[in-house]
Amino acid sequence: MNKEIRVVFMGTPDFSVPVLEMLIENYQVVGIVSQPDKPIGRSGKMSTSPVKEVALKCNIPLYQPAKVRKEYEEILKLFPDIIVTCAYGQIIPKEMLDYPKYGCINVHASLLPKHRGGAPIHRAIIEGDSTSGVTIMKMGLGMDDGDIIRQAEVPIEDTDTAETLFDKLSMLGRDLLKSTLPDIISGNVEYIAQKEEEATFSYNIKPEDEKIDFTKTRREIYNQIRGLNSFPVAYTMLDGKRMKVWFAQIGKEKYYSDYGKIVGIEKNGICVSTKDGEIILTEIQPEGKKKMFARDYLNGYPNKEELMGKRFE
Repeated sequence: MNKEIRVVFMGTPDFSVPVLEMLIENYQVVGIVSQPDKPIGRSGKMSTSPVKEVALKCNIPLYQPAKVRKEYEEILKLFPDIIVTCAYGQIIPKEMLDYPKYGCINVHASLLPKHRGGAPIHRAIIEGDSTSGVTIMKMGLGMDDGDIIRQAEVPIEDTDTAETLFDKLSMLGRDLLKSTLPDIISGNVEYIAQKEEEATFSYNIKPEDEKIDFTKTRREIYNQIRGLNSFPVAYTMLDGKRMKVWFAQIGKEKYYSDYGKIVGIEKNGICVSTKDGEIILTEIQPEGKKKMFARDYLNGYPNKEELMGKRFE
């Protein structure tokens, strides 16, 4: 614990909260910066970020600049010794990077230089990675291109979703930062430049990334569904209506000349043809309804043969 060190924290989602809480417990957090509130849903009600909720609860000064690169002066008036960012969502200007005595440190949810960008957890699962991790890095002017300080790795299990991996990496990031900060402050760390030739980019998920393409392999579809669970959730279309797919199982290998068709009804799900066999949709959410097991959805069809041959578009 070092309450003499003045910290400004910058973050927004749930992922950032364990890191922030650790900093509040061990250092003097003099300010918190989060993204501006945004309207959600049809009601237009303004959302409050999880990081903002912590700031309000702990009575710590909160800043929500629309563009931090133009609205940073008030933050620097807090005289931070170090700035820590974690899933903040904006590029930090040079004036802020150069100010703190101990620099600007970022907690990034990948093993850099792989998966730079805003969706490293989603993309790691979608792309079929076997491992992920957290990098503590010194921030640079580019996107996640600063020097590496420490890293920690975890396996990606075959049943992991974006949500479960978020939870694992959030705790890992908290613990890795806690053990690394004393060495940053004492100067007992080595800063290692990233190898640019090994860099890959994981940009934010776009609407077109959410739709399932049944011309892909079973594994590719399975990874996509896991990688988008529990937000924003993969989907397909059946009878002109949107159906979200929360989870699936890899079915048997088989050749089909036509993809996206319902080719079987099993106890736990709906079998759909893909490039190299069948994917079994096990947890779904029909348009206008709540998430449900596919078996419960199937109970609504007394004659399940009606579904056979229907196509997901």
